[in-house]
Amino acid sequence: MSKLRPLTGNWRVARRLQAILLIPVLVALALGGIRVKNSIDTLQDANDAVAVAELVQAANAYASDAINERDVSVIPLLEGKRNAPAVLAARKVTDADAKAFDAAVARAPKTAGLLRRIELVRAGEKQLPTVRAAAFTSKMSGVQTEESYHAVQHPLMEISNELGFGSNNQASFGRTLYAISLTQAAESLVRSIGTHLLVEDRDALGEGELQNQLGSFSSYVYLEQVGLQEYAGAGTAGDMTRLQTALAAAQKKGAAQTAKAAEEAKAAGQAFVTPPKLTKMLSEIATGKPTEELAAEGITPESFFAASALSFDAYRSIEVNLTDTALANARSIASDARRDAIINGTLALSAVLVAFLLAAWVARSMSRGMRRLSASAIEIAEQRLPAVITQLSQAVPGQVDTKVSPIPITSTDEIGEVARAFDHVHREAVRLAAEQALLRGNVNTIFTNLSRRNQSLIERQLALITDLEDREADPEQLANLFKLDHLATRVRRNGENLLVLGGERPTQQWDRPLPLVDVIRAAASEVEQYERIELAGIPEAEIHGRAVTDLVHLLAELLENATAFSSPRSTVRVTATRLPDTRIMIEIHDQGIGLMPEDFALINHKLANPPTADADVYQHMGLFVVGRLADRHGIRVQLRPSSAESGTTSLVMLPGTITWRSGAESDSDTLALAALKARATPGLAALLANGPADPFSLHEAWDDGIGRPAAPTAAAVPDMPAPSGRSAPSGPPAPSELPRRTPKRGRRPGKDG
Repeated sequence: MSKLRPLTGNWRVARRLQAILLIPVLVALALGGIRVKNSIDTLQDANDAVAVAELVQAANAYASDAINERDVSVIPLLEGKRNAPAVLAARKVTDADAKAFDAAVARAPKTAGLLRRIELVRAGEKQLPTVRAAAFTSKMSGVQTEESYHAVQHPLMEISNELGFGSNNQASFGRTLYAISLTQAAESLVRSIGTHLLVEDRDALGEGELQNQLGSFSSYVYLEQVGLQEYAGAGTAGDMTRLQTALAAAQKKGAAQTAKAAEEAKAAGQAFVTPPKLTKMLSEIATGKPTEELAAEGITPESFFAASALSFDAYRSIEVNLTDTALANARSIASDARRDAIINGTLALSAVLVAFLLAAWVARSMSRGMRRLSASAIEIAEQRLPAVITQLSQAVPGQVDTKVSPIPITSTDEIGEVARAFDHVHREAVRLAAEQALLRGNVNTIFTNLSRRNQSLIERQLALITDLEDREADPEQLANLFKLDHLATRVRRNGENLLVLGGERPTQQWDRPLPLVDVIRAAASEVEQYERIELAGIPEAEIHGRAVTDLVHLLAELLENATAFSSPRSTVRVTATRLPDTRIMIEIHDQGIGLMPEDFALINHKLANPPTADADVYQHMGLFVVGRLADRHGIRVQLRPSSAESGTTSLVMLPGTITWRSGAESDSDTLALAALKARATPGLAALLANGPADPFSLHEAWDDGIGRPAAPTAAAVPDMPAPSGRSAPSGPPAPSELPRRTPKRGRRPGKDG
């Protein structure tokens, strides 16, 4: 069982340092998070308190205007004026307050206690339309009408008890506000019932109804005193001072109103009786005296309503002041909580950020050298060392600069020691590569020398065979000499392959262009089964002299491969096509067993990128030689599956730098090309007319059956060449001087040039 790898075994140094510093950072983050969470919770509670204060403010305004609607509607409704402007205006104000209350409810927190109180308000609101329709009618007596508004006003008043967030003074606002609201409600009932008693015709009342009204009146007068006592017990000294100031202002305002009324009566020549104080009015009305006696004392519906309204307004001002103060305090607390949350959050995040930056700085300062060492090592392994090895493998070892640039780390710590050690390894690797390149160069030199010695012997052998062929008249012996000639030619080509492996170029080259058809003939003459090779549609073109020898060698290797891996009874067809951009594509078609798709991909990769000579190259020498020769002259070579059921097609693309037209095409070639164009589909016709972006796509069109050239006539197929028995001479022979083989006749019509 293998030993388990530590969790941090593959971590970088910077990451390990960050992990070490991460522990205190996480602790600080946890503590800061708790503090921030507390601040956020406090802020949320403060925001909820603000919403509750806004709801209480809206509820108290709603409640005050609802009972005020009842009070101002007493006289018009008792007189039967149900659509009086005062009644409609009061109801409009109450309805507006109801909408403001609904908006405040939508913003309020959804706590259980608050939701319960809101449900009570909704239940009272449902009764309000019925109360308005039946107020002061036979369906609802006076006291019932006046007390029915209590179903709406009292739940609204009780919402004040939900105040309680913040300081103790803030918590006491709920009790104080409830007490003053209770006092205001009692004053409103006293005003409403008292006005009702002063206006209503008592003779029309039923038995006991007057006593019921007087009892209710006295009860609410007593309730008002209870509310004031509750306010005094819950409120502060400031609250009491504020109430006394408001009541004193109300008395002063009442005295001014009385004086003004007296002056107006005197100016009108009417008698005016100064009304008593409100407390006197309450006690006189509670006795049940007739309205005439009360009026003689100055207690009229107008004077009583005005005096009671002053107290009502005084209580209302205290209520508004308390709700405004509670809302202001809640907003102040919320603002402080918001500021604390922002400060705490900023401090926590700043501390964490500073900790992370410190950790990153320490880790970066310690790992910068290691990253530089790692980057330099990767650069050496992936770029610099392979580049030097490639130069050593392609050039003379002594001409390549093998000096090693040290890694740019000058420190003397452990990282610097590792850098110096890696420099030493780098120098040793370059030294070994130079020694290997020198060894390969020596081996290539040995190959070259042995090959040139063998070439000299083979040239002498070929000359001797040629001399024997010229003297031999027996067809059978001449055929045997031809076979021996071909074998010697193949041996000579193998020697030339060794020269290619050694990086050598041909010692003898043509100094003048040679027709393409003669180049293909010369290549075919070096193939043992030359009689199976058929040429068709070869355009009139010439090959530059510097490329003739290598092109003959390249085509000979491909033709040898095509004849060796196909049936002896099949033919190998060679065609060529001139492209509009002056390039020429040669196609070699065989009917062999073919290759697998992955084999085609591997072979084409090696043809495009010839590998370095090694043991594997010696096993596929022909493939390596074709790739090297094609690379010399910019020739592209590819193998593709044949369009037939089996076989392989070799494509050789000759660049315009080594080919050009030698003149007008022959009649036979022109006819073959015209037949091809006439039978081609529009896709192939476009390729022939305009030239494809990739000339190899022409072959794809050919394989797909887009078009086929006409079968070559006898005039279009030149005679097959005889084996080329020796290296190309310094000057190119005329086409008629190329070697030709005619086995049936038993003799050769000409010699090699």
